[in-house]
Amino acid sequence: MINRMIHGEVHELRLNRPPVNALSPDLLQFLADEVRRSPKQGARALVLSGREGMFSAGLDVPVLIELEREDLGRALKAFFDAIEALAASAVPVAAAITGHSPAGGAVLALCCDRRVMAEGEFTIGLSEVRLGIPVPRIVADLATRAVGTSAGETLCVSGELLHPEKALEVGFVDQLAPVGDVVAAACRWCQDIIEAPAHALAETRSILRRDLVESIRSHSEDDVRILADQWFQPELQTAMRDLVARLKDG
Repeated sequence: MINRMIHGEVHELRLNRPPVNALSPDLLQFLADEVRRSPKQGARALVLSGREGMFSAGLDVPVLIELEREDLGRALKAFFDAIEALAASAVPVAAAITGHSPAGGAVLALCCDRRVMAEGEFTIGLSEVRLGIPVPRIVADLATRAVGTSAGETLCVSGELLHPEKALEVGFVDQLAPVGDVVAAACRWCQDIIEAPAHALAETRSILRRDLVESIRSHSEDDVRILADQWFQPELQTAMRDLVARLKDG
């Protein structure tokens, strides 16, 4: 489900769950484990990537819709655990956004130190509201941290999906690259960053990302509970089952 490619001291973790890298609980657990073990395997920086044209379509709704509440809670916890692993990574992480990245895919990218997105007819954004899912506190914090309070609120409430140029303009991503060069561009950024002495880099990142990590750790339990409560509301169940039907037809 995750392929590791080694580019010297930069390790690429490539999501590999065809066809759209939907974030199943198993994939999320693999991701969290790989991020945490990578520094022990010689990585001084990480690149999180997907396949060309698709970074990740977000949470695996067709799987989640069939779960009972207890299992759903565990699945959501796996999502927030992966978010925490990325945010608290001991080494810098660059997201190589290789294509479309709605909802959960965008959230993973927002947890990374750097976001490099493919140019072209791709979109990224926090589309949860349009799917009938309330935006969790953690996701709202990630959005406002990236683009500022006003723009973050607008993106969360509207559920707008941004094309690459707009995403760059508002600060949702940091850099654009041709689709075939996204991973290489992310690797180059990592190589530049790790030229700094390791201790200074680690301490500086820890200071700058402390608020993000603390937010995730303090709100995860409440976010899981609130999402699980909302998930079984009739309106959201209908919206999710309609979405699953459209995915099957598509």
